[in-house]
Amino acid sequence: MSDLQNRAKQHLMLHFSDMTLEPEDIPVLVRGEGSHIFDDAGNRYIDGLSGLYCLNLGHSHGEEIGAAAAAQMSTLPFTTNWTTAHPPAIELAEKLAELGPPGFERVFFTSGGSESVESAYKLAVQWHQANGEPQRRKVIARRDAYHGTSLGALSFTGIPVCRTPFEPLAVPTSHVSNTNAYRHPAGGEGDEAFTAALLDEIREVIEFERPETIAMIIMEPVQNAGGSITPPAGYWDGLREICDEHGILLVSDEVICAFGRIGTWFGAQRLGSQPDMITFAKGLTGAHFSMGGLFLSDKVAAPFLEGTNDYLHGITFGGHPVGSVIASKAIEIMEREDILGNVMANEEPARAMLEGLKDIPIVGDVRGMGHFFAIEVVKDQTSGEPLTEQEAGWLLKDVLSDKLWEGGMICRLDDRAEPFVQIAPPLVADLALFEEITAIVRAGLEHAAEQLESGVPA
Repeated sequence: MSDLQNRAKQHLMLHFSDMTLEPEDIPVLVRGEGSHIFDDAGNRYIDGLSGLYCLNLGHSHGEEIGAAAAAQMSTLPFTTNWTTAHPPAIELAEKLAELGPPGFERVFFTSGGSESVESAYKLAVQWHQANGEPQRRKVIARRDAYHGTSLGALSFTGIPVCRTPFEPLAVPTSHVSNTNAYRHPAGGEGDEAFTAALLDEIREVIEFERPETIAMIIMEPVQNAGGSITPPAGYWDGLREICDEHGILLVSDEVICAFGRIGTWFGAQRLGSQPDMITFAKGLTGAHFSMGGLFLSDKVAAPFLEGTNDYLHGITFGGHPVGSVIASKAIEIMEREDILGNVMANEEPARAMLEGLKDIPIVGDVRGMGHFFAIEVVKDQTSGEPLTEQEAGWLLKDVLSDKLWEGGMICRLDDRAEPFVQIAPPLVADLALFEEITAIVRAGLEHAAEQLESGVPA
């Protein structure tokens, strides 16, 4: 046990963590280099989760980005976007309008993902008010999806363990099936039938809730929670049709998917979808600053650009000048080094490597895109029989987690829905790193399969 571990145990509340951890079980990470990170004992680990899906440029551009931040701090360390503007926010908003989908010209900046989602809801409610429909307050989201921890965003989150302690939640929300074809009854019938089943369910929910009461539908291009769940063909086109039919706003929650995670600046571009709003955060600054935002389509911005329809919302640090400069520098580096091209070039070879793990009997499904993959762990590969709650908790937390850590990799193991291993390395990673990741995961899963065959301890 190090002094830092002991001090962390004494004074630091860890996020989403069991605080009964012994000090020696609290990793203290002190330095990064490329796609790797080092602890206070000098051990090196693959950063297989990009921090938390946000360190898209890895750990090697801090000096260049830091110099840009220092220059801004010496000029104007802070001012707000409350009635005033400043060059870094103006220039960043202009750049995002250049990079974004057609019809998206205006950005509202926030401090992070949950705030971006909250901002989308508040804008949706006020947009409907401006259009004479103040009764539209309800939301439709997906089961197992994670949209944030603030009370509005938590309302949309479809993970019971996150929601239940805080119910009743702030926003009335209905949750529909996610797009996990491996688990949905219609998932094996082909994209057309699967999409039809998913959209029919949404139509039924809208009819039950009454369409004139629904403000927005919010969904991720690739759903994070549940394990990098991709949509079937035609799904987002169907969402657009449903929203247009009923006057509902469509929000693409891209807190993770934007800025290259799935190979394009925005996930809507990769999927060819046409949302009304796009939320973003994490990768905007490459995790060098806490910043996010809400991208507004021209349709949604229109009522607030004339007349008396003010957008009654503001965040002290939204559009922070130092954060804006950092974001612009991160985007400059991504363009200069063709980070999106790297992600797209890696996608299929990386997928093939991970698909090769299906010779392990507990690997059920491999899914994802870009640098955003998940491996669903099952009890029986042939039947797809899921692990019990006890088996999943033990296998992921007591067996596989230790094995992967010993192998030198940080990734995500989650059993809040179906249990999975998630791989999301920095967007600068090359295929050699994916080969190393696959070898470490293989060793872990083979060990886990052997332990499961031996039986779960009482």
